Amino acid sequence: MSEDTWAGLAGPFVDEAYATVKGYVRTYVLHQHLLEHLPPPPATVLDVGGGAGHQSFPLADAGYDVTLLDSSPAMLDRARQRLERLPAEARRRVSFVQADGEHAVEALDGRHFDAVLCHGVLGYLARPDAMVDQLCRCVAPGGLVSIMTGNADAAAVRPAMERRWDDALASFDARTEIGVLGVPGRADTVDELSDLVRDGGVEPLRWYGVWLFVDWLEFGGTDLDPADSAQVAAVELAASRRDPYRRLSRVFHLVGRRAPASR
Repeated sequence: MSEDTWAGLAGPFVDEAYATVKGYVRTYVLHQHLLEHLPPPPATVLDVGGGAGHQSFPLADAGYDVTLLDSSPAMLDRARQRLERLPAEARRRVSFVQADGEHAVEALDGRHFDAVLCHGVLGYLARPDAMVDQLCRCVAPGGLVSIMTGNADAAAVRPAMERRWDDALASFDARTEIGVLGVPGRADTVDELSDLVRDGGVEPLRWYGVWLFVDWLEFGGTDLDPADSAQVAAVELAASRRDPYRRLSRVFHLVGRRAPASR
């Protein structure tokens, strides 16, 4: 996506999408997944396409050294504004790089990180190959790669819950849709993405769902009560880890690790 597109979407994305129960669920569930696999702080974390820092700033607050890379000046401005909410010690652990994630290796001068995150980015690209290659090249030996993207195997859920029956029928064989932000999006499968990270020298460890019940409720027209956020997130976390629930999630989270350096 272009910088101009994100400039127009920065407000709705930061001020609206993440302020909902669904936004809380996304950051909470992914954060719990990451804590299961990340090395202890002060490990280094690269957040590619990290937007306004919703996923990586809590890691900085927990003691991790965070680099947020994003191509959009508007999103980076939002990230800098949100950074001011963190304690001074956590703020000192965050740095910003304006660059396209598909050129991350060059933008970072070949630096390697203990963990590389890329959440909600692949779906805006025509193909995931180049980005996944960069993610794998940025991770240090023994390091973690964390990718969240649309689940092509559950593409019919949204249109069906919205009672768009013709769209739902077509979605069983489709990879693209107009997403909730009103821009085109694309989905992947767990198997395809697993093959891509293996090609980059990263072995998949585990995959999870992210949104299930909140999607079904939202697209079915139910307003979620923010007072229920913690309970909803606990249910979503449990569903994210087991079948058949995770397979029905509209997005999935894949975690992989590069082999340690040989001695």
